[in-house]
Amino acid sequence: MTKSNVFLTLVLSIAAGLITSAFGFWSVTEKESASTSAAPKDPTPSTLSAPTPENLPDVQSDIVLADPEVVPPTAPLTPEPAPSNPAPITPQPPVPQRPLASVSSAFAQPREVKATVHPTNYGERFAKNVQGQSVQNNWLIVLHETVGSGMSAIRHFQTPHPRDEDQASYHALIFLDGTIVYLVPPEHRAFGAGNSVFIGANGPEAVKTNPDLPASVNNFAYHIALETPPDGNHNGPSHGGYSESQYQSLAWLIARTGVPSQRITTHAKVDRSGERSDPRSFDFSKFNTMLQQFYARS
Repeated sequence: MTKSNVFLTLVLSIAAGLITSAFGFWSVTEKESASTSAAPKDPTPSTLSAPTPENLPDVQSDIVLADPEVVPPTAPLTPEPAPSNPAPITPQPPVPQRPLASVSSAFAQPREVKATVHPTNYGERFAKNVQGQSVQNNWLIVLHETVGSGMSAIRHFQTPHPRDEDQASYHALIFLDGTIVYLVPPEHRAFGAGNSVFIGANGPEAVKTNPDLPASVNNFAYHIALETPPDGNHNGPSHGGYSESQYQSLAWLIARTGVPSQRITTHAKVDRSGERSDPRSFDFSKFNTMLQQFYARS
């Protein structure tokens, strides 16, 4: 082979390599661009605003829980039946700083503290679902229990959880002695009931806020948990029940939200997996009697 042929062959090889590289780069770039443009866009809903607890002391890890005596009401009231066609209400989150005197003088005001929850364990309330449709559900109270100590639940909420399946939180937690711990502010969405739906006067209610997760009641729910008594730290169907102080604080707190009794439910009732049973051993008769007394005197 002559020198001129060798030189020509070398030039052609280099040119072929450059053309192949150029087409290969274009092919990769085109695929990435197509993949990006085809990806669904997340909705950009507006957040809802609401007042939050202020000027409350932080909960302490070494908190000493008292067992105060509860003064029973002097004149028990018979709960009135819920109306068959309740009028829609304007969502009004809890206002923890409201004076007890405007609600009831028969009970002593519960102790109130607050604890900070890690941002991975709660989110924003959305004004639109993933389809871009406006959502205007009325407020819903969902009752839970901790199935463990109250402090262990708080420590879990204060721990970062990047995985969706590990994220959890409540808006408020009530210790055995009746102390109310405010956790997630009411204007934010606590992760209390993942795959859930509320069946009420308006039919099935659930809002899908994440395209990768099931719809739930979290977007319009205010989650309240009761600390489980020591004999209930298991997966059994029941335990010894909650303290009088817990029922008192629960009724006191819910009465201040203005949420009607027909929109108070439990984790067990809204759960679609059939795996939740909390709050176990909850005395609805006792609770409803206390709640109606607060409602009547508010």
